[in-house]
Amino acid sequence: MYRILTKEMLSPAICRMKVLAPRVASSAQPGQFLIVRANEHGERIPLTISDFDADEGTVTIVTQKIGASTREICALEAGEYLEDVAGPLGLPSDFVEKTEEELSGNRYIFIAGGVGTAPVYPQVKYLKSKGVYVDVIIGAKTADLLIYKEEMSKVCDHLFICTDDGSEGFKGMVTGLLEKLVMEDGYKYTRAVAIGPMIMMKFATLTAKKLGLPITVSLNTLMVDGTGMCGACRVTVAGKTRFACVEGPEFDGYDVDFDEAMRRQGMYKSEEIEADHKCRIR
Repeated sequence: MYRILTKEMLSPAICRMKVLAPRVASSAQPGQFLIVRANEHGERIPLTISDFDADEGTVTIVTQKIGASTREICALEAGEYLEDVAGPLGLPSDFVEKTEEELSGNRYIFIAGGVGTAPVYPQVKYLKSKGVYVDVIIGAKTADLLIYKEEMSKVCDHLFICTDDGSEGFKGMVTGLLEKLVMEDGYKYTRAVAIGPMIMMKFATLTAKKLGLPITVSLNTLMVDGTGMCGACRVTVAGKTRFACVEGPEFDGYDVDFDEAMRRQGMYKSEEIEADHKCRIR
């Protein structure tokens, strides 16, 4: 059992929890994820680590209510317990293995979409601790769905806000803002990282390719059991079958077959809708 120390709602559908998990916190690295169960009968839910503190023995998770199991997690309160928090799982972000000398001179731009903003935070925080230049774009449909603005502004060089409806920041898609920053405003980057909805990462990759900018993407939304056993996260990367949970979740965006990944993402949609309906009427 893992005690929930704090809980806050970042939006009506997104909650953030700080959980006491000392062994997990002592080993966690940016880019990795956890498997969480709300109760003994709960579904295994993969959640990317949103922050960790080895000294206080805590990990932070951000959960969006999109189905029955995520609603069960978000229904828990501070002082209550999660049944399981297993991890850290997956491979850390590739820059974790680089020395400060190797990172020196790099200029990163992170493109965070919706709840994907949460796992961007520890990556940006890590890079800034190594003296790396980092800018961040946070995108959402509307201003009330933006998360981590204050936290992100403290750990990056420049924070750019983007909303589909123009209710805050740049009006339009994150891809349009990325193009504007590079083509019009003169910002120069050596690598992009995109984390968010699959369709956003697809078009962020196409835009990065147009700009001649290498890009890393996270396929965390494909994962189910987190061990490579279920096969739900199979995706074609550079013409080969890869498993996002054990060989990722991060890959070179140029190599990912996004159309296949999006088809796989929708395979269990009807079952998810049915389970969510049952959860709502309990």
